[in-house]
Amino acid sequence: MTDYQHAQAVTTTDSREAAEALAHSAVEARVAACAQVSGPIKSTYWWEGKVESAEEWYVTFKTTAERYPELEQHIREHHSYDVPEVVLLPILAGNPAYLSWVSEETTPKS
Repeated sequence: MTDYQHAQAVTTTDSREAAEALAHSAVEARVAACAQVSGPIKSTYWWEGKVESAEEWYVTFKTTAERYPELEQHIREHHSYDVPEVVLLPILAGNPAYLSWVSEETTPKS
């Protein structure tokens, strides 16, 4: 078991439309209670032996530690990148009512 119950997962995409679609599909699948899209941002990175720069959009997902594996799988399956960024950031404290809402909204419904 983890030392935290809630987390934020982040990824980047190559367009606002892709970011919004990924955000919507993750919330609809209940692997995230909320997803926020921000950008554009400028990313600089190594890819295939050279330094690249690109405009990207950032997606921040609110989820639980329990649902993170399904969220990561969802992002990887619905992302257009060969190697998408998927990073988990534990939430160590927060508004109890908000964190309870995150838990409730990521519980699979029958």
